[in-house]
Amino acid sequence: MTMVRTTYYVEADAPIAKVAKEIAAEQSTGTWTEVAAEKEVHEKLGAHVVSAEGNTVVIDFPVEIFEPDNVPQILSVVAGNLFGLGGLKACRLMDVDFGPLTKYYNGPEFGIEEVRKILGVYDRPLVGTIIKPKVGLSPKRTAEVAEQAALGGLDLIKDDETLTDQKFCPLEERLTMVMDRLHKVEDRIGKPCFYAVNVTCGADMIVERAERAVELGANMVMVDILTAGFSAVQALTDEKIGVPIHIHRTMHGALTRGKYGIAMPVISKLTRMCGGTNLHTGTYAGKMERNVCEIDASRDILRKPWAGYKRVWPVSSGGLYPQKVRENLDCYGIDVILQAGGGIHGHPEGTTVGVKAMFQAVEAWQQQKTLEEYAKTHKELAGALKQWGPSQ
Repeated sequence: MTMVRTTYYVEADAPIAKVAKEIAAEQSTGTWTEVAAEKEVHEKLGAHVVSAEGNTVVIDFPVEIFEPDNVPQILSVVAGNLFGLGGLKACRLMDVDFGPLTKYYNGPEFGIEEVRKILGVYDRPLVGTIIKPKVGLSPKRTAEVAEQAALGGLDLIKDDETLTDQKFCPLEERLTMVMDRLHKVEDRIGKPCFYAVNVTCGADMIVERAERAVELGANMVMVDILTAGFSAVQALTDEKIGVPIHIHRTMHGALTRGKYGIAMPVISKLTRMCGGTNLHTGTYAGKMERNVCEIDASRDILRKPWAGYKRVWPVSSGGLYPQKVRENLDCYGIDVILQAGGGIHGHPEGTTVGVKAMFQAVEAWQQQKTLEEYAKTHKELAGALKQWGPSQ
């Protein structure tokens, strides 16, 4: 019998073996009391406890219990009612072996190699930014900020997670103005730049909105995957919209932090299965709370060979600026997107200079030089060191 194996971190007052059996029953064929036909279906569709030791519970679910191309249903099995069981003091879904289900998912239309080819960049990490302030700018001001960023040679510019199609900055007007500026910059400096326009919306509209964005010239779209749902990204991939999909993980902390939830590696696997090209996975040094082991795991899940899927970019973002580059690149290597917002726009000499300072921090890392040493001959980096202090 083919199984989907899941791993949970569990805390409870009752013996761990007893709790494990309760979880397996709740998520498959059982309930709190005996009912007719339970024994009849249990052998075929019942989940089975593989092990329950310490705080780790491993459970196998028969593949037949899943609707294999339906992520909402899959999550209802492996991450459903169990979190509400009264006897639990903590419960986190740490890992799922999706191997038996991967054939039902296409994976990304664009991966690391395709993006590098479009940009013509092969020997360094990508450097990106977020339009700041995150909301409030008009389409014209958004385009001006994007232009200043692109002039520094940036690889990717993205909307922030809360900017979609508000009245103060309508999506179509914003997109056409930004792309017009980016094409002019490309003509000037000879290098393209992605703009990840945020098409996040309801399931009934997202494919239409993304396709309209591509019609208007979008070269990348962005989706808030946890608020829109994994199936939203899957729908865009299945429709082959023809551009990379940047995945923001906003709301992830509600799932990945605390005693109850879903660990980031599981989210990373589902993102790659459903077709994301880039996924925010956290910083090894930055402003956000971090679990280094889970960042390591997510990084490897996105980039290692798996099910024939294209490799996906991890995105290091959240309080990133030149002084934080080295620690992140030491752990990520060059197949990563360094996404800096305030760390670029907050440079005392402006956005374009801030971009150059970020690139110079990357160059210093590649040449195994300290930032202070490299800043002696690179004034943009020197300005960043003056603004935010010495390297750390």
